[in-house]
Amino acid sequence: MLGIVGTVPDESFPLTCGRIRLDEEFIVIKGIKVAINRGTPALIGAAVKTGQVLGLTEIKGFLVGDIGLGKGSRALYHDLTLTLPQMRLDTLVFHYLQPDVDWHNRVIFAVEEMEKRPKLIADAGFMYAAKMSGQAPSYDLFTPDVGELAFLADETAPHPFYTRGFILHQDNQVPDLISRALEHGNAAQHLMVKGSTDYVVCKGKIIDCIDQPSADAMEAMGGTGDTLTGILSALVQAGFTIPEAAKIAALTNRLAGVSAQPTPASQVMDIIRQIPRALTHALETLKISL
Repeated sequence: MLGIVGTVPDESFPLTCGRIRLDEEFIVIKGIKVAINRGTPALIGAAVKTGQVLGLTEIKGFLVGDIGLGKGSRALYHDLTLTLPQMRLDTLVFHYLQPDVDWHNRVIFAVEEMEKRPKLIADAGFMYAAKMSGQAPSYDLFTPDVGELAFLADETAPHPFYTRGFILHQDNQVPDLISRALEHGNAAQHLMVKGSTDYVVCKGKIIDCIDQPSADAMEAMGGTGDTLTGILSALVQAGFTIPEAAKIAALTNRLAGVSAQPTPASQVMDIIRQIPRALTHALETLKISL
């Protein structure tokens, strides 16, 4: 089973764990509807839509409301330390949570108590905490954008706010940032670096670069990086190797973006609706059979 951990930008949203389904422009968990716009709901929406093609019958969500104050994140961290050891998950994705090294480490201890260690994927706030904890190499996959990669590459930065300027401004030097992050032990075993070019990295080696097709309007849209991580997570859960899944996901996300014919006013749900057809197209292009 695929599990996805994250937050909803609504302080009143209760701590909720359960199976997730889609209902038009909403994800539904334990009868509660959440609009899909960006962030963790966008990641989940893309994963569920991808799973419909791949035959994934169940995706489990671990959600809580948090508007950036950290109260909801801490409640979710605490719940995970109690519940994860009894769970059976194949893939576990951590997304928007307020970074907290102490709680991060407690959650990882809980993961180690599981009967079978799931593949661990981290993005956004939880990825920051993983780097800050010094345990980044224990993860199977990080999915940073270029700005987040700069934080991973700065071995002295305790928080993204403190990423040094000379590193932060190396937007055109992604391979150097990847090397620097790996050199200092601040990268997972695999990286999917999201940007105008998507880089697939396996144990320090760039094995694929995907930059086509492209839709300029996607750059201005929020949530397209979240959809890429969601597609990739579902593919990993379906049994693809991480490098295979990353390549398929990058192409699928781009094809879905182009098919949506986005404008600056478009919403990420416009892209998510296109995922089934885009995934089929991507698999045919890459000559991969399900």
